[in-house]
Amino acid sequence: MQRLALFLGISVVTALLCAETTARTGGAQSYDTKAALGEALFFDVNLSKNRSQACATCHNPDYGFVDPRPTEAGLAVSIGDDGISLGDRNTPTASYAKYAPYFHKVEDGVYRGGQFLDGREPDLTGQAGGPPLNPGEMGMPDKASVVARLRENTNYVSAFKKLFGDDVFVDDDTAYKAMQISLAAFETTPFFSPFDSKYDRSLRGEVKLTDEEELGRVLFFSQQFTNCNQCHQLQTSQISKEETFSNYEYHNIGIPVNLEVRAANGLGSDFVDPGLLDNPLVSEPSELGKFKVPTLRNVAVTGPYMHNGVFKDLRTTVVFYNKYNSKAASAQTNPETGEPWAPPEVDGTLSLKELEHGPALDAQRIDALVAFMKTLTDRRYEHLLKE
Repeated sequence: MQRLALFLGISVVTALLCAETTARTGGAQSYDTKAALGEALFFDVNLSKNRSQACATCHNPDYGFVDPRPTEAGLAVSIGDDGISLGDRNTPTASYAKYAPYFHKVEDGVYRGGQFLDGREPDLTGQAGGPPLNPGEMGMPDKASVVARLRENTNYVSAFKKLFGDDVFVDDDTAYKAMQISLAAFETTPFFSPFDSKYDRSLRGEVKLTDEEELGRVLFFSQQFTNCNQCHQLQTSQISKEETFSNYEYHNIGIPVNLEVRAANGLGSDFVDPGLLDNPLVSEPSELGKFKVPTLRNVAVTGPYMHNGVFKDLRTTVVFYNKYNSKAASAQTNPETGEPWAPPEVDGTLSLKELEHGPALDAQRIDALVAFMKTLTDRRYEHLLKE
């Protein structure tokens, strides 16, 4: 039914979410835990200005917790509750988001962790408070307006008082923070991070990787033959089920401007996304244009890719990385356009040490890496690989 909704348009998707909200929050519902309350809130479109958008709209659990709705700019960015506003960054998956550490600066001066692509919220609780008040997203004018919507639902009122105390609604800030805590509690459940991909099942001996997938796995974790694990390996062990395939650092890898998005949202090609410098805790010019290393969990079903959704195909991303180490014409050409790679949006802060690590890759090894990354797809999304 949701595939039909996508075909018919955004209004039908909204209708489906409204139906989900009614099912989850209507009637005599009782929420005994913060996570259960957070689940209801996650799907509730009433927390947006026009009652048309929920957290689940842009983080749809049927599509790897990304936004499947087509816009004027394709799937690269999301449209707001007002039906007009278009963002400038690709909506990141909420899968495995709980594993991002609290935003901090490590001893070597490298920033790590946080939520959003620029880490501007230190943790999931902070992140949950952003979208409802963002005019380009859910569009509510202030916390008081959100709390007023919460109080419309008697089930919410009962649950909030039971879980946070009878005086939770005395102060709007307190009630809003309770909402954030509940949403974060839901996002920390196994629903978001099941660790049941083919890769995980192979570690448990339940399935065997194909020869191509195994080659990709070996290449991926190799210190000698690729640069993948320079940024996309968290654990020191290669057999840890809690490998989220991100070290949660920030890098500028030379991504070009997404001209299609800039034409659609009106920012224009001259606008420069400051990346990590959007974080109020960061002021060093050397951090301009850097973005958080994303998890590779479910990467094969959560395109388009890069912080601005500029690449549509997963294989394109591997070819893009290969351009730093290969002089071959195929490596210096964007396979989606047939033209040379466009210049970086920000050129002076490239992570060349990481990007230039390792030798050039031939087509067989590129395909093997893509095949391995497909094995990082949660079991419930494996049908999307075929679609």
